[in-house]
Amino acid sequence: MASTTSPSLSLSSSSTLVDGKTTRQSAAAASSQCVTLPTLPPPPAVQSRAARTTAYCRKIARNVVAMATSTGEVATATEASSADMATTELPSELLQKIQEAWDKVDDKYAVSSLGVAAVLLLWSSTGVISAIDRLPLIPGVLELVGIGYTGWFAYKNLVFKPDREALISKIKDLYKEIIGSS
Repeated sequence: MASTTSPSLSLSSSSTLVDGKTTRQSAAAASSQCVTLPTLPPPPAVQSRAARTTAYCRKIARNVVAMATSTGEVATATEASSADMATTELPSELLQKIQEAWDKVDDKYAVSSLGVAAVLLLWSSTGVISAIDRLPLIPGVLELVGIGYTGWFAYKNLVFKPDREALISKIKDLYKEIIGSS
């Protein structure tokens, strides 16, 4: 067997590896050279969710139009304009109804204050719920309590016919008390 010697692969600060052989360079020449890696291609364009949704909707619209034209059932311009008018009438009708209801309100300050208070209450309750949800054991315990209460309520009020009838009569009485007799 013949023994072969392998070239040294260790690099020092003043040596360079060329074709598997180490060559010595002066310290000044080594410090002036830079080793660079090839540049990477630019990352693919990341689309936002809205852009993807819009593109998907356009694709669906093209497919619908293609299917409609292949069967010979093409919507005419008058049908398209009547569909556009129907979609624009709905918001204007809704806006008109809201404005009429607002005009009927006597104490606008109290109603707007209640609306702002409701929004603030909803916002703060979501913060409290998310804070509780981040605690380690509380969400699981609350889920078990909810499952247990649901089972108890179903057994107590829904399983047997007399209990169901009593629950329905309680709900109807509460409805009449809140809404009034109708």
